[in-house]
Amino acid sequence: MMDAPEALRHPALAGAAHGFLGRKGGVSKGLLAGLNVSYADDDPALTSENRARAVAAVLPGAALQTCYQIHSADVVTVTTPWADADRPRGDALVTDRPGIVLGVLIADCAPVLFHDATAGVIGAAHAGWKGAFTGVTDSTVEAMEALGARREHIAAVVGPCIAQKSYEVDAAFEARFLEQSAENARFFKAGRAGHAWFDLEGYTAARLRDAGVGQIAMLGEDTYAQEARFYSFRRATHRAEPGYGRQIALIGLAAR
Repeated sequence: MMDAPEALRHPALAGAAHGFLGRKGGVSKGLLAGLNVSYADDDPALTSENRARAVAAVLPGAALQTCYQIHSADVVTVTTPWADADRPRGDALVTDRPGIVLGVLIADCAPVLFHDATAGVIGAAHAGWKGAFTGVTDSTVEAMEALGARREHIAAVVGPCIAQKSYEVDAAFEARFLEQSAENARFFKAGRAGHAWFDLEGYTAARLRDAGVGQIAMLGEDTYAQEARFYSFRRATHRAEPGYGRQIALIGLAAR
């Protein structure tokens, strides 16, 4: 019997159907074995089956909505479902419509799921370093407020992503963040000459805190270090592998 998908959840988001999924419970084979949800390097039929399994594990029967992710701060408000071939460019989605599940694809970047239980508004953001740096989480909060949410009522959870111990960056990368704010030095740990270790998860959580989000949590799961559980772009790159998979983070509102 095929293993069921593993959907990591957090009590801060208990009022919404949600899950941070990994590799477990999918039908992809070989290098991408598991619940790969990207069409980039896989058999489309297998990817489609994996996406269906992921949705079924979180909100059965819901319409999955994703973006064509571009490492931006752009947010899309979902009012009616679109076909996957027509998905808009962006890196976050928000909605107040039941029966829709928002999804962001991840392979080391930080997925962030949002919920204002009072207003009945949800969001999902793909926060790679570029998106986090340029404010994708801030944009998501603003888009949720446009639907009636209040930032002090929003709960946000940062899901599995590359951990600081696994994320070596060069001096130019660090300098960019220090130019933004000297306080960002706390997200870097000194490494070998000309390099440092960057805390993407901590930086993303700090951006949420600075934006006035009411409740913030982090799962603390390292995608790079846990090969059996998660896909990792950087791990695949370090091994010079010809492709890499993506996992998905999902959040939805049940039909009323």
